Amino acid sequence: MERHLLERLLAGDDEASTAALAALRNGAAYHVWDTTRPAAQHAGVFARRLRRMRLHGVEPLGLERMVRLLREHGRSVRGGLIDSVDQKWTFLIYFTEDGRALVACARLQRWVERSPL
Repeated sequence: MERHLLERLLAGDDEASTAALAALRNGAAYHVWDTTRPAAQHAGVFARRLRRMRLHGVEPLGLERMVRLLREHGRSVRGGLIDSVDQKWTFLIYFTEDGRALVACARLQRWVERSPL
């Protein structure tokens, strides 16, 4: 998917897609897969991850909304990732099977191991 098309799809009104769009415009790397999977599969995996994160006091931006939207969508989705330039954030993005509309977006903090030096 070309960058300008991804930017157009991320022009939503939720915080996660707004942050993803800003990261993309700031030069973030991204990848959108050509394959699709059932939305329910992704919703189940991320619902479990969200519960685990909350046990550790972490509330990822838009993840609860993403799980709900994937469940409601009910059809196959195409996924992708955006990694911020500063390597602090990864955005999970899901599109309709044909890639013409954004289904859901969430932002997760990346766990980057830092050198002791």
